[in-house]
Amino acid sequence: MSDKKIVVVLDVGATNVRAVAVDETGNITAQKFFPNQTHPDPELKGGLIWDVDEIWGKLVTATKEILTLTDVKNVIAVTVTTFGVDFAPVSETGELLYPVISWACKRTETVMANIGKYIPLEKLYSITGVNKFSFNTINKLIWFKGNRPGILDKADHFAFISSIFLQKLTGKLVTEATMAGTSMLTDLQRRDFSQEVFDHLGVDNKFPDIVESGQVAGYVIKEAAGLTGLPQGIPVIAAGHDTQFAIFGSGAGVNEPVLSSGTWEILMVRTPEIELTEDTLKAGVTTELDAVAGIKNPGIQWLGSGILEWIKKSFYSSEANDQDIYDLMIKEARLAENSNVMLDAGFLAGKGRIDNLDINTKRGEIYRAALVALSEKLKTGLSLLEESCGFKADSLIVVGGGAKNALWN
Repeated sequence: MSDKKIVVVLDVGATNVRAVAVDETGNITAQKFFPNQTHPDPELKGGLIWDVDEIWGKLVTATKEILTLTDVKNVIAVTVTTFGVDFAPVSETGELLYPVISWACKRTETVMANIGKYIPLEKLYSITGVNKFSFNTINKLIWFKGNRPGILDKADHFAFISSIFLQKLTGKLVTEATMAGTSMLTDLQRRDFSQEVFDHLGVDNKFPDIVESGQVAGYVIKEAAGLTGLPQGIPVIAAGHDTQFAIFGSGAGVNEPVLSSGTWEILMVRTPEIELTEDTLKAGVTTELDAVAGIKNPGIQWLGSGILEWIKKSFYSSEANDQDIYDLMIKEARLAENSNVMLDAGFLAGKGRIDNLDINTKRGEIYRAALVALSEKLKTGLSLLEESCGFKADSLIVVGGGAKNALWN
């Protein structure tokens, strides 16, 4: 085994949960993943939640497995990244008072549509920089206020899903800055929660204090060490929203756009300033907090590989578990170069559509049509971002699962 220092990254994604060992030169030395999925909310018919205990169990197992391939004495730190926005009310000891509501849950759609009851959307956008997505943390908070007010009253803290796992490692609750920046509850300029927004909502801010990315959030406690095999006492480094760290890790400089291509396609750029206007609101530009203080991440997002996974499930079900399924899909799409099948990628808004089907249409044509449609979305999104942020891109960095698809790229 190598004597290089190792950092363990626990990565909670919507599709997979992973433990990854990375050495000091940036090389992945070991990794293990398990599928992740939402579950029906036992408290609400039709609701979707994340099973935190199930996810933690997968993280524990994955960590133990990668450490069998790693000299544990070289492990110097651990960190956690997750998807954004999702949180839960918790007790002082971190006990969940309600399951973590998933961003995929539809319960908050009407909340976002009626946000003006609490604060004008234009004002909210001017403060937070975050656009009107129904899954934003603010909408879940309002849902609790209207539907489970006793839980909000009982809660000692509000904990993002990344904070929950940080606490399992350290015994301490903190809020990491990039996670806070996804919530539509922060002041974009001050890089902190906005008391003005909470006042408009009539809800107390119970999120723990914000710590910056890269700061020490705590140290691995005995219980976590016993479960995972991680050395007790090593530092747990604050990290949060996976998209921000994909952008940072890509090496992108200022005004160099990055496409994080996964379940969601998120096109962002690292910039010190952006002017928030009614036009940027209408264009769908949303701005989050970069992993580095003083930098902002304006961006546009749309459902990406989520659509491709739907195609895999719907048209490639017999081969869905084959190791080379994606190679097969890409091969069939290459053969469909002259197809006139077209796909509308508006699945998120319930406007997805496939056109020009006939009795001879093959599944590879449908997959190719999805790749084309998502590429057109990227072209349109990049033009919007350039116009809104005042730059002209001469290149585009692609990270995430989509970067492996040669035909798509």
